[in-house]
Formats: sequence, structure tokens, C-alpha cells
Amino acid sequence: YDDTGAIGKLYRRQDEVGTPFCVTVDVQSLEDKKVTVRERDTMQQERIDINNLKEYLQNKLGSV
Repeated sequence: YDDTGAIGKLYRRQDEVGTPFCVTVDVQSLEDKKVTVRERDTMQQERIDINNLKEYLQNKLGSV
């Protein structure tokens, strides 16, 4: 959990330490029950249902 600074800086910090996926919970997440998942290697972002997060990451990490 890190709520300091701009999101771009937070992503770069995690890229530097090698975090493969970043999960962002924002104000919209509270409304639609979705989170944004950003993949370090491709920088692609995907909005997924929070209830599917565990399965999503298991599938992604299984293919890494």
C-alpha cells in the first residue's frame, strides 16, 4: 500500500524493484468493484473485477 505521490511515480518505483504486477485501487474501484492491474513488462493495464483478481494473477504468473 502506497498513497504517496503521483501514480506514474509509484509505477516507476515498483518497476525499479521488479514488481511484476501493480494493482491499483481507486475511487472508481469502490463504485464498480474493479481494480486496475498493470503488467511491468508490457505496461498494459487492464481493469478487472476484484473478485477475479486472485485467479487473474495466478493465470498470469503461471505463464511467466
